[in-house]
Amino acid sequence: MRLKYVFPLLATLLIAGPIRATANAEDKGVFQPMFNGRDLSGWMTTGNWMVEENGIVALHPRPGEQGWQRYSAYLMSRRKYQDFVLDLEFRIGKGGNSGVFLRVGDPASPVDSGMEVQILDIYGKQRLTAHDCGGLIGAAVPAKNMARPAGQWNRYVITCIGNTLKVDFNGTRVIDLDLSHSAVKDRPRKGFLGFQDEAKQVWYRNVRIKEL
Repeated sequence: MRLKYVFPLLATLLIAGPIRATANAEDKGVFQPMFNGRDLSGWMTTGNWMVEENGIVALHPRPGEQGWQRYSAYLMSRRKYQDFVLDLEFRIGKGGNSGVFLRVGDPASPVDSGMEVQILDIYGKQRLTAHDCGGLIGAAVPAKNMARPAGQWNRYVITCIGNTLKVDFNGTRVIDLDLSHSAVKDRPRKGFLGFQDEAKQVWYRNVRIKEL
């Protein structure tokens, strides 16, 4: 090959290399189930979470339970995660409320030390806030209401890479956030994953993670 063709080719490869690496960043690793389908091994909780038929993880509130400040009743992973893709399905009843917690620094204080992607019964709602389903509490309003009617299954694909947080809700990208310029910029970039006990029934299934 003549030298006059070599140098343009090298320049092209040097430019294309980083672009290709970035494009494939979410493809690294292999998805692994986060629950074993039998019990809650690998998770922390003092609440009434249980594994039901077909490996569904469900919360059934006990009589008298209410509110979201019973942090020890949240379902929290025993290990920390940094960069990952979290893929899961959830179902709530009428008026249901829960949340997916990301990179929690202190399980005793998940609201102040982590980030929450909201789960809320908002089917048909038009004007959205960061506290609506698909939103990042206190930081990002979902671009669109993709919530299905209560009782139907929904899907989140949540991608955390460094300072980037993306949320795909039932196949639509509703959050694409630079955390370093957000209200949660000071939250840890590595931490526990969890599910909120709001004392309202919620079901999770097909919960899996791909570490990057």
